[in-house]
Amino acid sequence: MSRIGKLPVNLPAGVSVELLDGNVVKVKGPLGEMCQKVDPDITVTIEDNEIKFTRPSDQPRHRSMHGLYRALVHNMVVGVSEGFTIRQELVGVGYRVAVAGQLLTFSLGYSHEIQLLLPAEVKAEVPDVKKGETPKLVLKSCDKQLVGQVAAKIRSLRKPEPYKGKGIKFVGEQLRRKAGKTAAAK
Repeated sequence: MSRIGKLPVNLPAGVSVELLDGNVVKVKGPLGEMCQKVDPDITVTIEDNEIKFTRPSDQPRHRSMHGLYRALVHNMVVGVSEGFTIRQELVGVGYRVAVAGQLLTFSLGYSHEIQLLLPAEVKAEVPDVKKGETPKLVLKSCDKQLVGQVAAKIRSLRKPEPYKGKGIKFVGEQLRRKAGKTAAAK
């Protein structure tokens, strides 16, 4: 039995779940609503504020789908009730970001500014920065996959380099640092 797949998904207060035709799970909560099509072989049951997933056999395909769809639906339930947040920091002299609605404008040491339009489901904010601190960017959404993809796209604009650590990184991310050149003794 899949350790993840056999766990039931508990529904918090304010979250409702529907099972639509075609094995589609629709989750609705205070932060939005999301749908996920589940493989026809996986059986979904909703009872007593819990969603349970069962598989027909122990084939490797069924075992992997069992855990996958349980995790996807669990992320939907957490997303519409609490939401997901990703924090990034811009390390480097003069690196900054400005938010205007869904448009992010980055100044990352290039000869030009970079503008990025966010999807409607993702909200961005820049907390106030005290003198001497690195600028931070906070991304929020109810869709875990989408907010992670947007954060990865933002990080790819200026990846952290290994010598000084300059670039866009996730808060708490450990970077592998390299030693710089050393003077040759003559």
